[in-house]
Amino acid sequence: MKIGFIGLGNMASAIMGGMLKKQIVKASDLLGADKYAAAAENAKGKLGITVCSDNKEVAGGADILFLAVKPNVLPTVLEEIKDVLRPQTILISIVAGKSLTFIAEGLGKDTFKIIRCMPNTPALVLEGCTGVCANENVTEEELETALTYLRSFGRAIVVPESQMDAVVGVSGSSPAYVFMFIEAMADAAVAAGMPRAQAYEFAAQAVLGSAKMVLETGKHPGELKDMVCSPGGTTIDAVKVLEEKGLRAAVMAAMEACVEKSKKL
Repeated sequence: MKIGFIGLGNMASAIMGGMLKKQIVKASDLLGADKYAAAAENAKGKLGITVCSDNKEVAGGADILFLAVKPNVLPTVLEEIKDVLRPQTILISIVAGKSLTFIAEGLGKDTFKIIRCMPNTPALVLEGCTGVCANENVTEEELETALTYLRSFGRAIVVPESQMDAVVGVSGSSPAYVFMFIEAMADAAVAAGMPRAQAYEFAAQAVLGSAKMVLETGKHPGELKDMVCSPGGTTIDAVKVLEEKGLRAAVMAAMEACVEKSKKL
């Protein structure tokens, strides 16, 4: 089975890297194209994929085709490939804000098998989280096949398309919020006398471990927070300040802005 990529940037490289590390594909199974020669050469050099001369060659030769381009470029790409895309090809779009209907209309037919998903950058370290939805032309078996590939670089969760903008806010863009939180904690540790490299390690590991506790214990985050807050202890004083400074409201407002922007793409 040939897996094609139109767009060979960081996210596409992360997806291909995950597939290769999990050994669910061989480098010889992967082909791609990118208008930027540097991106194409990077994918070829690091991953060993076949780089095609143009998007049409990729689309015509792929059994599963990933669209990994910017939203403003997508209409041009769809127009370019619509006449060479085979009916049995499974099309997987990771383009933010572009609906299943938008993609079908861009291809000029409503008979193509289209899956829309939103991964995030932790896919680079095989800890991504991807929201997935599909149109009515995709069979359950085909969706499971796609999920096998998408789970090679983290979790993949099927959601209704109506929730995809929320996925952008809570997963697609949220690593940036988490990085800011880690940076802020490290800055405070530096102010308290800790070397910066060590501060980043402590802060990042605390976030990693806390996330694993949520996922692996199944406990409510509030319950886990209460477990750390000893009566009269240091943690509850820190939590009080975070509440006074409006941490929850700030995060919710940021996500609302992100979701609204996604809706407008």
